[in-house]
Amino acid sequence: MPKISSDSLWEQAAEEVWLRERGAGEEAGGESLTERSVLLMGSKSGGKTSILLRCLDRDEPSKPTLALEYTFGRRARGHSTPKDISHLWELGGGTSLSDLVQIPITPASFSSFSVILVLDLSKPNSLWGTMEKLLQAAQAQLEKVSSQAQQAEKTKAGAKHQSSVHPATRVLPKDYPDRELISPFPVPLLIIGSKYDIFQEFDSEKRKVVSKTLRFIAHYYAASLIFTSIKLESLMSKTKSFFSHLAFCVDRGKTVCSDSTKPLLIPEGSDSFSQIGSPPAAADVDITSLHAKNPKDLWKKVYERVFPQESTGEQRELKDPAKDPQYSVPQIDAMRAQKDQELDQYKRNAAKSWKGLELET
Repeated sequence: MPKISSDSLWEQAAEEVWLRERGAGEEAGGESLTERSVLLMGSKSGGKTSILLRCLDRDEPSKPTLALEYTFGRRARGHSTPKDISHLWELGGGTSLSDLVQIPITPASFSSFSVILVLDLSKPNSLWGTMEKLLQAAQAQLEKVSSQAQQAEKTKAGAKHQSSVHPATRVLPKDYPDRELISPFPVPLLIIGSKYDIFQEFDSEKRKVVSKTLRFIAHYYAASLIFTSIKLESLMSKTKSFFSHLAFCVDRGKTVCSDSTKPLLIPEGSDSFSQIGSPPAAADVDITSLHAKNPKDLWKKVYERVFPQESTGEQRELKDPAKDPQYSVPQIDAMRAQKDQELDQYKRNAAKSWKGLELET
């Protein structure tokens, strides 16, 4: 294990996790992790469940995810050895139930946690909004949990070590491309662009905008990026290797494809801002006139010029899964509506009775 300049137990643990994720755990003299946790989230009806089932080799029909669902996967490393376990959480509802990320992201799971963000390439007009809201929700919870872990470290280590405790960030190698310019996601992140079979029929210039933008986002967060489709076995095979890398620390290979005319395949650390280039703005758009606050904001403004983002008003209305049309059951919904009316009437009657009540002096 490489020498670390800080005495922080947290930073030492983060460095050890990085080595294990890169397949260097055994070389560093440490034991491989036997349990990991992975959260899948992303576009509504974007194919998360189908991708998960294929990655787990489960031959069963997919169904709409209700709120937050849990399953697990197991993988044997060899004969007569314990099976590695991966706890798998899938968040449904697109961005409408993002608050539920607090359930799987806990202090106990943080050190071996990963996130998979599935973005529907066939719906570019909702892609940025979905990505932004879900990553913000997950990052906020991860930082909250990290803060709790740091506080516990302070209490255990004592006041003399307080100065060595810093906000949690992934420890990247010193030669990581653009290390000083990026903002690594707190835990390993894989971005999957789904429904590539539809996306490949898009106009070439639009495909280029989406591809370059997702390359920027992935590199900015020190994430891996892959385009896939459940209808294309060759792409699903590559997707499964990326999934298994996060879920079971399996080697994912070193193949890289950054050609926007082909399905992207870019492991973390394999891209750079110089290779990505500037935002692919339209000829009639003057980038300097967009008044961006930072590079990420500039990419957002350029992307939204090409793909105006759809309103999330409907998603805010569907915070309650009981009001989501995809879970509609006419008989139950009718009874629910009747009970809601009865409850409203009861509340009105109760309010009147309290107003008319004369308190004794």
